[in-house]
Amino acid sequence: MAASLDLEAYLERIRWSGPMSATWDTLAALLDAHMSRIPFENLDVLLGRPVNLDLGRLQDKLVRAGRGGYCFEHGTLFAAALERLCYTVTRRLGRVGDPDEKPRTHTVVVVTLDDEQLLCDPGFGFSTLRAIPLVDGAEDDYGGRTLQLREVPEGAGRAWELHRRGQDGWELAHTHDELPVRPVDLRSGHHFTSTFPTSHFRHMLILTRHLPDRHVTVTHEAVTVRRPGEPTEHRPLRAGELPELLDLLDVPLIDDEREALLRRVSELSGQSE
Repeated sequence: MAASLDLEAYLERIRWSGPMSATWDTLAALLDAHMSRIPFENLDVLLGRPVNLDLGRLQDKLVRAGRGGYCFEHGTLFAAALERLCYTVTRRLGRVGDPDEKPRTHTVVVVTLDDEQLLCDPGFGFSTLRAIPLVDGAEDDYGGRTLQLREVPEGAGRAWELHRRGQDGWELAHTHDELPVRPVDLRSGHHFTSTFPTSHFRHMLILTRHLPDRHVTVTHEAVTVRRPGEPTEHRPLRAGELPELLDLLDVPLIDDEREALLRRVSELSGQSE
């Protein structure tokens, strides 16, 4: 599947012109560039439009059309790019939040490099911008966020919890296990997440972007801005503000898409009042 990726177009999309060798430094820079250039967003799911994990369709959307996507789209695209660059890649599934209550509807990418496994998480709204070694207790403090991995038992095997340090201590972001993942597993998780009636992706706007000096999260209710070393800013989304934020976060929509999104957000805002 990765062979069909237009690697040159992808690297241009993330504005990467550095070394092509499969090293830790290149991996770190690629992940940072990917997450800084391609926003996390669920606009198509929110609007009830089909989201296809076929690599050709993903390239049309995330690379050529300049759009963003959610975890299954980011993970599929990033993994394919790494494989084209000769990295050894494993796809894994995870659970966002309490693993006793949440299904396996998140996907991460694990890279094996010099006999070390590294977690890459390109499809999580507020995650690491660098790969983290899969070692119990490993921490990463970068870009204004501190993350920690913890090894936990999972059946006869093990799983990995990703925690992030918040204002009130450590918070569980997600847990991924080491069960083999095949393309059909990704399609199943994606189908559930994008179509199941109670999936939160169908009932709330989620748009995030890593900007040079801050991380911005937009929902149909609020705007959250995180700057390194500063208190988190959290405020309601102002009436008529969304078009400005779409431009700020560089989410190009054609007129019909923008109008449909504004109508849907207006509906959601009315329901939450």
